[in-house]
Amino acid sequence: MYHDVVDANGVRGGFEGDGPAVYAVTKVAFKAQMDAIAAAIAGPPVRADSLTTGAASADPWLLTFDDGGSSAVAAGSELARRSWPAHFFIVTDLVGTPGFVDWDGVRALAAQGHVIGSHSSSHPDHIASCSSAELEREWGQSVAALSEAIGVPVTTASVPGGYYSPEVGRAAAAAGITCLFTSEPVAQARSVEGYLLVGRYAVRCDTATGDVAAAAAGSTRPWLRQRAAWQLRGIAKKAAGPYYRRLRAALLARR
Repeated sequence: MYHDVVDANGVRGGFEGDGPAVYAVTKVAFKAQMDAIAAAIAGPPVRADSLTTGAASADPWLLTFDDGGSSAVAAGSELARRSWPAHFFIVTDLVGTPGFVDWDGVRALAAQGHVIGSHSSSHPDHIASCSSAELEREWGQSVAALSEAIGVPVTTASVPGGYYSPEVGRAAAAAGITCLFTSEPVAQARSVEGYLLVGRYAVRCDTATGDVAAAAAGSTRPWLRQRAAWQLRGIAKKAAGPYYRRLRAALLARR
């Protein structure tokens, strides 16, 4: 799971703030990571539809990009040069706003062979707390806008902020989503109520190139390390309650 791929000067697209900056990978690091993956794995990444139809080969791996930041087209071009498909999950309310890809960019990514998916309409701070009507609107409007823009049905999505819940999943499935990506570092996909739930290994600005390649190749060590950190954050979220995000923002600002 990637977010923003930035120039060496650190100018970013996508969401602003110290939290999103954690996931900003430089173009130099991104290219090195793709080279390392290519050296570690014989085959290219697969598309989500190969998972849902059972057509994927053994030990498939995928590339995903959340948010739809303005760097998406450049990242997509680097992957297209390798004939590698990726998944770009777009926040449709933000398309064409400062820092985010415009509709021409969304169509360009699709034309390069990448999968366009939903990352909700507005990227709620905590989508799992949304009402049923709000969830219906977040997924339904986003899927409709993206499908109209690229001319094919949109059937993949990723959960904003990683705040997955069964209600979030059911609303996504009702909007036509058959493959839903979370931020939970679990390598094994599972079928849930008519859709496939897929975890991801998150690449951060300080993730070692070797760890990225090992995670893509299916090595358990990087996944287990990230899984342990995820579980610790879950404990902190439960203990801090509504103050967790404020506390995390303060810690990131100090860092």
